[in-house]
Amino acid sequence: MIPEQLGELATLPGGAEWLEQLPRLVSECVERWSLELEEPYPYANVSVVYPAGDVVLKVGFPHWESEHEAAALAHWDGNGAVLLHEYDAERNALLLERCKPGTSLLELPEEEGYAAAARVLPKLWERPAPHDHPFTPIAVTAARWERELPEDWEAAGRPFERELLEAGVRALRELPPTQSELVVCHQDFHRQNVLAAEREPWLTIDPKPVVAERAFDTAALIRDGPRDPLWALDFLAGELGLDRERMRGWAIAHTLAWGFDEHDPSVNQEMVEIVRRLRA
Repeated sequence: MIPEQLGELATLPGGAEWLEQLPRLVSECVERWSLELEEPYPYANVSVVYPAGDVVLKVGFPHWESEHEAAALAHWDGNGAVLLHEYDAERNALLLERCKPGTSLLELPEEEGYAAAARVLPKLWERPAPHDHPFTPIAVTAARWERELPEDWEAAGRPFERELLEAGVRALRELPPTQSELVVCHQDFHRQNVLAAEREPWLTIDPKPVVAERAFDTAALIRDGPRDPLWALDFLAGELGLDRERMRGWAIAHTLAWGFDEHDPSVNQEMVEIVRRLRA
């Protein structure tokens, strides 16, 4: 029961080897945790996720963005996020709380979904990052993006206007040194990653954690939706009480950085258009 779309990982370094091992990894987790797996969830990009009664088994392709997912979930300890029951580092396998009914915020009308998201996100920020945390500081990632963005832009044939590139690079240079309190950020917090649950009304899943200021963690949510991202920016700034211009700067920088695929020289033009709107 391995979703077919995971086959796309075969094109990535180490992907084919991981796919070959995946049935064995799943079987070993089933034996270790005495699980009775149901059909896997249909969405599967870099991991396979099986419901199993009141828990969920997630076996992920090893990748730097999600290497500390378990540590983030342990840090949040169920406050706004699914509970981590067990973690097998050798197999990159997590045994998680199951969200029931498990529908996402995308099922709600857009403004209602954004309002619910704005109630969940601050729960992840309630505790400052511990001094001995394993997470990458956003300042480190931003410095890398500041170097790579111009290179990616040139490699892709300068696919958008230079002023967008300069806006992203400027934000990556200026925002990190002036951050306020640092917290453990989800980084990929959007409505599809917030599920209806029983223990709390809504719980988030699938973090790609970094340590950053709160304004950084709104970037994915600002660009998540058919409505103008400027509406989302204004709405979230009001709901969360955060600095609008810092939110906008992080959203521009993060959207450009994530617009380039690390294994593909092209750029996602939908992401570019979002940046254009945020610059308007």
